[in-house]
This record gives sequence, C-alpha cells and structure tokens, in this order.
Amino acid sequence: MSGREAAHFWRSPGLPGVDLLKARYVTHRFSRHAHSGYAIGVILSGVEEFDYRGARHRAGGGSLVLVDPEEAHTGQAGEPGGWAYRMLYPSIEIMGDIAAELLAGRGTPYFPEAVVFHPHSAALLRAAHAATEHGDDLASSTLARTAFGVLLRHHAARRPAGARPSAGGHAVRRAREILHERLVDPPTLEELAQAVQVRPFALIRAFKAATGLPPHAYLTTLRVRRARGLLDSGTPAAQVAAELGFTDQAHLTRHFKRIIGVPPAAYQRAGTYKPGLHDRT
Repeated sequence: MSGREAAHFWRSPGLPGVDLLKARYVTHRFSRHAHSGYAIGVILSGVEEFDYRGARHRAGGGSLVLVDPEEAHTGQAGEPGGWAYRMLYPSIEIMGDIAAELLAGRGTPYFPEAVVFHPHSAALLRAAHAATEHGDDLASSTLARTAFGVLLRHHAARRPAGARPSAGGHAVRRAREILHERLVDPPTLEELAQAVQVRPFALIRAFKAATGLPPHAYLTTLRVRRARGLLDSGTPAAQVAAELGFTDQAHLTRHFKRIIGVPPAAYQRAGTYKPGLHDRT
C-alpha cells in the first residue's frame, strides 16, 4: 500500500441524507467521537483499528465496519501501511425507513457487531459508492438501498435494553444542556459539576458512561457538528472558528479533521467535488 494519504468527502444527489468519504490513511488518527447517524464502511486494503463499546476492533481488507449513531469510537491504522476504505454515513431516518419496510417492528436499527464479513453487501456498497462518482443517481440510490437492506436483514438485531444510548441521569442531562447552551463560553469542570450538584469526578464518570465521552470531548464533537452546519451554509472557516469558540482557524481545522476525516475547506467543497474516476480507492 502506498504511504500517501488522501481523503475526499462529498455528497451526491442520488443519495440524499448520506455523506460519503473515500480515504487512505496512514498516520491520521480519529479522536474519540460519535456521529448523529450511522457509519458504514468497506475496508479496501490494509487494517483499520478502532475502540468501540469497550473493546478494540480490527477490520481488514474486505470487511465491513458498522457503527451505530451516538456511539463513541476512535480510528487509526492497525498496521504500518495504514488502510483504505469507502465510508457511507446514512441518517437514522434513512435506515429507519428501510428497516420499517423490511423488518417491521424492530424500531431503530442496531448492529451488535462492529466488524462483519459479508462479500455481497461489501460489493453492493462499493458499487453504490463508485456510482456517485459517475453521477449515476439511479444506480447509486438503488445499490445503496439494496446494500443497507441486506445489512439489516443479516446483521441487525433488536437493541438490548442496556445497549440503548442514554442521556444518563438528571445531572448528566442537565450538564449536556449547559454545554449546548454555553458552546462558545463553556464552564470549567468544577463549575459544571457545581451547576448540576455533583462532585467533578462523579460527573466525569457518569457523563462518560452515558455518552461514551468525557465532557470536554463531548463539547468538541458538538462544536464540530455545529461547524458542519455553518460550513454547509457557506460561512467561511475563519468565521466558523470564531463563532463556535475555537481559538483560531487552525484549532478548528485540527479538531474537525480528527472527527470528520478531512479539513473544513475540503468539507465545504463537498457539494461540488467530483472524485477522480482514476482514483481506484
């Protein structure tokens, strides 16, 4: 595998509600974060390693990565050569609609296994992903919906009660509300703990148990999500950084790339970017 890193993020008219990422990473590391929707990917080569649900997982060439919404995880190379993959990020609404049609009564889809091997699904996902590069909206939408359906039929299950993401107790819920309200000027840990009437270390433990993230990492993930919305509206990255409490544009770029996989400028070009057809990753 080549040591050169490359990452392209885009959206396609044929797959509304689905973000797409094609990347080869060697030294890049994703910080612990969570997505509002699903993260479904095909490993093309190399090995990706990631922490998820209290365990470390390794996904090699040909395998599929399945991460549920609001589930904290990391991502890094599992071998010196890194890894290459194609990722799709469908919304909860899209997956729920497919599940309602195919798996009546199961509610919001849940994938108990983070890494699976299913060649048919992998081939469909790769084909759907590639079809967006050719501008073939009918093919991409048909193949992606079929692939998601196959994955749901073969790998989804009823969510165990203990696996359902939880807002935690009253203290954690209130702490999250405060972080949403004070996105730009967040409190210190001590101030946050005092506001919700618990001790600081107790708050850290409860917050991480409920969200998978400590308060500061949750705040960063929240800021990046808000940054995506502003960038989508055409707001310049420097202005986004200032509006969301980042020290400067470099600070925004560093955290944005650690969570999204590409810097803000590349993300902002997602609506017009057309991946090169010669790039076989």
